Amino acid sequence: MTTTDNETKITLTATERRVLQLIAEGKTGPQIASVLCLSLPTIKWYRKKLRAKFGVATTMQMIRRAIELKMI
Repeated sequence: MTTTDNETKITLTATERRVLQLIAEGKTGPQIASVLCLSLPTIKWYRKKLRAKFGVATTMQMIRRAIELKMI
């Protein structure tokens, strides 16, 4: 998925979109790992990668930005 907002362009893989959605639903790292059949370190890596793509420091900022961009 690619979202544009003036000069902002964020492209997410299917797994990144799923992790983002689960985070937005309030799921914890272990819960997300269980749902996606991935390890907790992998989920932490995805969370870090998503924050970097959104250019934010915290998960809350990431969710707020995703909402602004109508990605969730």
